[in-house]
Amino acid sequence: MSVDLSVVVPAYNEEERLGPTLHAVCAFLRADPERWGEWELIVVDDGSTDATAKIAQEAAAEEPRIQLVSSRTNRGKGHALRMGVLASYGRRVLFTDADLATPVDELAHLDDELAATGAAAAIGSRAHPEARIEVHQRRLREWLGRMGNRLIRLVAVPGIRDTQCGFKLFDGDKARAAFADSRLTGWGIDVEILRFFRREGWPVTEVPVRWSHVAGSKVRPADYGKVLLELLRLRTRAVRRADLAVAGLFLLASVLLYQGLWADLDRGYLRDAGQDQNQWEWFFAVTADNVTHLRNPLFTTLQGYPEGVNLMANTVMLGLSVPLTPVTLAFGPTVTWALVLTLGLTATAVSWYWLIARRLVRNRAAAALGGAFAAFAPPMISHGNAHPNFLVLFMLPLIVDRALRLCEGRNVVRDGVLLGLFATYQIFLGEEPLLLAAVGMLLFALSYALARRDVARAAWRPLLRGLGIALLVCLPLVAFPLGWQFFGPQSYKSVLHGDNAGNSPLAFLQFSGRALLGSDAGADPLAMNRTEQNAFFGWPLIALSAALVIQWWRLAVVKALAFTAAAAAFLSLGPRFRIPYTDIVLTGPWRALAHQPLFESVIESRVAMVCAPVLGMLLALAADRLAAAENRPRGLRAAGFAALAAALIPVLPTPYPVRERAEVPGFITHGAYRSYLGEGESLVTVPLPTPGSADALHWQSANGLGFPVAGGYFNGPWGPDRIGIYGATPRHTSNLLSDVRNTGRVPVIGPNWQAQARADLAAWRAGVVVLPPQYHEQALYETVTKLLGRPGERVAGVWVWDVGAEGGTR
Repeated sequence: MSVDLSVVVPAYNEEERLGPTLHAVCAFLRADPERWGEWELIVVDDGSTDATAKIAQEAAAEEPRIQLVSSRTNRGKGHALRMGVLASYGRRVLFTDADLATPVDELAHLDDELAATGAAAAIGSRAHPEARIEVHQRRLREWLGRMGNRLIRLVAVPGIRDTQCGFKLFDGDKARAAFADSRLTGWGIDVEILRFFRREGWPVTEVPVRWSHVAGSKVRPADYGKVLLELLRLRTRAVRRADLAVAGLFLLASVLLYQGLWADLDRGYLRDAGQDQNQWEWFFAVTADNVTHLRNPLFTTLQGYPEGVNLMANTVMLGLSVPLTPVTLAFGPTVTWALVLTLGLTATAVSWYWLIARRLVRNRAAAALGGAFAAFAPPMISHGNAHPNFLVLFMLPLIVDRALRLCEGRNVVRDGVLLGLFATYQIFLGEEPLLLAAVGMLLFALSYALARRDVARAAWRPLLRGLGIALLVCLPLVAFPLGWQFFGPQSYKSVLHGDNAGNSPLAFLQFSGRALLGSDAGADPLAMNRTEQNAFFGWPLIALSAALVIQWWRLAVVKALAFTAAAAAFLSLGPRFRIPYTDIVLTGPWRALAHQPLFESVIESRVAMVCAPVLGMLLALAADRLAAAENRPRGLRAAGFAALAAALIPVLPTPYPVRERAEVPGFITHGAYRSYLGEGESLVTVPLPTPGSADALHWQSANGLGFPVAGGYFNGPWGPDRIGIYGATPRHTSNLLSDVRNTGRVPVIGPNWQAQARADLAAWRAGVVVLPPQYHEQALYETVTKLLGRPGERVAGVWVWDVGAEGGTR
């Protein structure tokens, strides 16, 4: 059948308006037969309970080009339109509401627009500046409708002024394809169809129309809310079962890794966390306390008393610690710590999986493999001991995807705004991971641009424009927090990490301590510590990756991935590195960045973490191609999958070992300390808390943060140049006590040392000195007794010296 135009009219209980509407449509089309050619008019009765169907049948008896399509029950406008469009044959398809709120003669304007622009759809717009509203609704109803439409535009189809006007003209074949793919049955069908057109790259144009409110209209302001609910339901349906299964597997893997921690949240402590678990639990506790009491979340004096701690300069992950405040208050900071690690690792794996499935491969299993490696790679597992800011990276794939959308140039303003918001949130999760991700993205972009100059020429303008918009959004939001971080109280310029913070080339070939075939004995000599095993991919995986790059070198994406991984690995060697098994020391490229702003505080070995998602993408490509090569010999495919398994099995992560945490002294848990501390006084532990021993932070976080402590484990300034160090500025007495704790030897204490102790206690505004049970306790007791000139008092399991304003040395 050759039909030039199909007109679809959905109708539900329209016996009063349907007859005049059909007469008006037919009269308009008959008046210009040369323009409209062969046409059909399809009435869809959506389960009406009145005479709607009878009126349509009577009209069809007079005009054979009218057809009636009926639904047994009322299913909604979306279902009716789908039935009508799929029953049509027209080269173009118009659908219009039964009330003709937009007169049918407006069809000529839509048809002219399609002919002039070559668009796939022309939609009538009441919100267009040139539209004419001839009969208005009541003001409140009209205002609510506008607000609802704006909300729909914001969350679903930015750039289109009026999604819900019921007068739209489509290319027929494209309309039938869109409606065949549609799922909604209600008012949201308009948005679903427009989103389908946008996804397929089919242009849509808006045409101003005349519109009049018709009494008895079935559209209510609340229907805009129904549209949003339908779109949410559509998004939920769009999640494949395979995606849910993959997310479930990622969650299961994360729980298994942290099973020891979850098994004993009261006493369990990650064995290889150093003092970081104490520190992070304290971060979560102090943030919750600040939020609860409406205090500045960027600063506290509970550590490093009286100078305090610049929390913004200490990666407290405000993006999670603030919203998780109710969890911290209800269940304690250890639960928050375990949740952040477990769910953060899961979310990161899901996010990489989503990006790889969206941008790189079609096979869901291949994408899952790539996402799993990106999140569970040896460097990530190493940081999972102690550094959630380097484990919880679910925003980075979203940032990468938004940057790629900018390169496409479809909606630069929207994508630029979202990129700015995403970057802002990532800053409150971790600035250093964002910096490293930017380095990786820059390396990839440069190498891909060299391989595909045609793509680069088309992408650079929208990308730069979008980045500018992102900066305009991001900078005002982070200006104050970053200003506080870099210039506020207890800010610092850079952090000293020592001369051996780069990776050894051998580290890339070795297995990590947590890998299935690795060991601590093999990994420890090649890493700063067990939380900084930033390479350790293992020689089988490195060999396989090299083979994959050689095999698919012709692909631009493989060239870019290979360059990104190689450059990141080379940078991670640091400013100087030694060629293994020789005495030859070479200058590394990191030397050019080592003293630059922002980079000066980066541990350079961490740049190798960029390799994790890159290698994950190479593995996903390999698995995808193997899965698609059904015409290849079965033995060859089996060999390919065996090679993947041989490279990955050795680096499978094993559960984190857990040790039993030392009990908090009864002096703290029973609240005995309160009688020793006056207003503005601190508790001084022996020795003072440091990055190597910070149990006092757990004393605080587990007992309501009832007292400040001198010393601590945080990043703060040191010296006139305000160089960043780990812990509080050391004083003579704190150094002395640390030496005694390490050696067990009691030094000679004379008047000078006693005077120094009094001065240091005054600087700390000490109210009480506490010596808990520990190694070399007797030596420490003798040292403190000589420094203070009097013996301690045994109270609730600890030695106590009252040094406050009322009972002590000041």
